[in-house]
This record gives sequence, structure tokens and C-alpha cells, in this order.
Amino acid sequence: MKDNPPKDLETIVREDGRYPLEAFMFLQDGLKRAVKEVYGERAEREEGPHHVTGQQLCYALRDEAIERWGLLARTVLKRWGINSTLDFGRMVFLLTENGLWQKTEEDKLEDFRDVYDFDEAFGPSSLGEEL
Repeated sequence: MKDNPPKDLETIVREDGRYPLEAFMFLQDGLKRAVKEVYGERAEREEGPHHVTGQQLCYALRDEAIERWGLLARTVLKRWGINSTLDFGRMVFLLTENGLWQKTEEDKLEDFRDVYDFDEAFGPSSLGEEL
């Protein structure tokens, strides 16, 4: 039986090496946004976990990225090694496997596959602009 102390986020990110810490901070902000979108004010009043689906999280992350960086969203995410919604899933599952986040039995990495195309989601049309 292993009695290793739980790892903190910085250690997990450093050991994994695929994505920078900033990407995980962004992921956390996206989760907060998704929970608020799904549960509204109830999320602030009620204690305990508030589950969102992989798809709901991906759309919240898209909206958060566009709001923060506009047309630079795709560039920022690419710099972090995030090239598809599946990368969001890999980050989520890294956190769940290390005990920092929770998931249900129904949650699968595949829930994050091809939720949307990054070029379309973060292109000029995502902001209602035409070049």
C-alpha cells in the first residue's frame, strides 16, 4: 500500500511536462466559468462538487479564451501546446488521476475529442469579424 503524500499542481505540471502551469490556471478559470454557466447562482450558494461535462468545459474554455485574447486566443493556446479540445481533456484527466479534480464513472477522455475545431472556434468569425 502506497502512502505517498499528494502532489501539488506545480509538481504534477513539472513532472508531466506537456503543458505549462499557466495553461492549468486557465483550465481552472474555464471550469469556474462552466460551473457558473451550468449552475448559475446555485453554484455559489451550495457546497460540494458541481459536475460539468467535457463538452460544457470545452465551450466555457473557448468563450474564456476569446474574451481574454480575442484573435490571439489560438496563438496563446498553441504556445501552450493546446491544439485541440482533446488537449483540454488530457489536462483534466491528469488532474483527476492525481487527485486534484474529481470525475464521475461516466466521464471519459473521449468526451473531449473534436468538440470543436480550433481554427473555426478561434478564427475571425468567432468574434463576428471578417478580414
